[in-house]
Amino acid sequence: MQPCSPRTRTFRRFVRALFALSALIEIATAAEPVVWRLENPSTIGELGTTVLVRPSTSKDGLVFDGARDGVLVPTNPLAGWEAFTIEILFSPTEGGAAEQRFLHLEDTNGARSLIELRMNAKGEWWLDTFLRDEEARLTLIDSQKRHPAGKWYWAALRYDGHTMTHFVNGEKECEGQIAFRPMIDGRVSIGMRQNQVFWFKGVIREVRFSPVALPVDRLQRPQ
Repeated sequence: MQPCSPRTRTFRRFVRALFALSALIEIATAAEPVVWRLENPSTIGELGTTVLVRPSTSKDGLVFDGARDGVLVPTNPLAGWEAFTIEILFSPTEGGAAEQRFLHLEDTNGARSLIELRMNAKGEWWLDTFLRDEEARLTLIDSQKRHPAGKWYWAALRYDGHTMTHFVNGEKECEGQIAFRPMIDGRVSIGMRQNQVFWFKGVIREVRFSPVALPVDRLQRPQ
């Protein structure tokens, strides 16, 4: 058999590089986040919503009154994902309730993923996150990780298939181990828990759902 000519070897290297590039593009495309920019409570993520009481709009996002403003979105972006990252950009207002469960994903089997906060009388808040399915549940919370109300924050809940971690402005605050199975179709509530309690007081501008456990350097941070 004749050895490959330099031209043939170059062509084969080019083909291998092309396949490698295609694989990288496929991975990058698969990891593109679902981004919801909260501008109109009637339409979020190009989906019609159920508006319980209409949050007011501002240039910064949707403003929730902490008493009855809430939105239900008829989809679950996490459906089928073995790993994920949820990020939300929000500004809590001082004087809100002690418990505010402002982002709640639940599927038709009852599996849940929540991003919540706790707030004290001094206007300080701390993050509370929760995962639950039929066989496992885990809450992450640290009341010593307090933040002042009235500022913008990115909260992130990340799950890599084994470890649940949450972050505020890209800084890790809590983590723990859980075997959380992929969710199925369901819905998302914004500004409240889905049974219409634990209302959020403040502004929410954006929610992002990524189908991977994002590394710390790719987490969103306030500009």
